[in-house]
Amino acid sequence: MSVPTPRRFTPQDYLDLERQADYKSEYLDGEIIAMVGASKEHNLVTGNVFASLHSQLKKRPCEVYQVDMRVRVDPNGLYTYPDVIVVCGKAQFEDDQLDTLINPTLIVEVLSKSTKNFDRGEKFRRYRTLHSLQEYILIAQDNYLLEQYVRQADNSWRLIEINQPDAKVHLPSIDCELLLADVYDKVELAKS
Repeated sequence: MSVPTPRRFTPQDYLDLERQADYKSEYLDGEIIAMVGASKEHNLVTGNVFASLHSQLKKRPCEVYQVDMRVRVDPNGLYTYPDVIVVCGKAQFEDDQLDTLINPTLIVEVLSKSTKNFDRGEKFRRYRTLHSLQEYILIAQDNYLLEQYVRQADNSWRLIEINQPDAKVHLPSIDCELLLADVYDKVELAKS
């Protein structure tokens, strides 16, 4: 008895289906992966980061997107929905639908148990191929932890870990700051 081979989708198949779907999915190397709902903490952290960056970027040539903006990372391998995206300068899109950004400047992902290894590993490896991306921020949802990766002039990435509740994090790619206390406002953190 043979096992059926899973169907492989082209990027265009994915986009055609995704644009009509009632729920969001990501695309990874020919597979369409349904996204699950986020926790209360995840939503609060995402909203807090979006609100802070949105207010700091008013009247500046940058746009901030939250959760529903798709990013094409690799035209044949990865389409994803980061938690927060900032693009400075003119936003560029894959096509005239204006729903798939291709030139993010900064990406923020809020970590969950099911995605943290992918977000730190393979997803970040692919994000680094985006020439426009200058900064990648990972934020834990259950304790004070922000991991900041900043692209250097030689194309390497510098990591800074911040875990003090009163810390202020400078985001050089967009010249903004995040206060960890604000990032975690109203978030119930795990007891140590």
